Amino acid sequence: MKLLIVDDHPVVVSGCRSLFASDPTISIDEAVDEKSGHRAYLSKRPDVTIIDINLPDLSGFELMRRIRKDDPDARIIMFSMNDDPAFVVRAIELGAQGYVSKGDDPRLLIKAVRKVAAGENFISPHLAKTVTFSGAAIRANPATSMSARELEILRLLGRGDKIVEVADALGISYKTVANTTSLLKQKLGARNHSDLIRIAVEMGLN
Repeated sequence: MKLLIVDDHPVVVSGCRSLFASDPTISIDEAVDEKSGHRAYLSKRPDVTIIDINLPDLSGFELMRRIRKDDPDARIIMFSMNDDPAFVVRAIELGAQGYVSKGDDPRLLIKAVRKVAAGENFISPHLAKTVTFSGAAIRANPATSMSARELEILRLLGRGDKIVEVADALGISYKTVANTTSLLKQKLGARNHSDLIRIAVEMGLN
């Protein structure tokens, strides 16, 4: 089985390597950001890809969107510090087959990889429980009503990027980003640009 791990934390990557070290049937490739992760996916075609949501350039959501565009059958596990049930739901809706928290027992990641490789879905038990009992909170979270592109634009704005920088990072036009920013202000009830940045920070997107 070929595994691809996209995470910019060396400790996490080495931890994952040692987790699977005893299994000679698993080979691991790694990447540190969205760009190298996307490149590695296209060249290696892994059986399962493990993606951190908070990558240094673009987010894991954007990487998943790009991978799924190239390969609708890609098998992806989101591996994140973010335990917000709304993010778990959004990740599954956007096409992830698994979601594991970095705070979980590491053996759950092994279980997730096995399940997802076999074509099944896997969410950490405590996250699945949280999602089940957080219906109203999930619906109230703006992230659940946003597309992957909107989430990515909001995250980059929250990070302090200017509209022109966001357009450049995503390879889309300035006008598209400006229009989406206006729509996001309406959707999120933001009074102005700095209010939008505040909301992005509060949502934990950056």
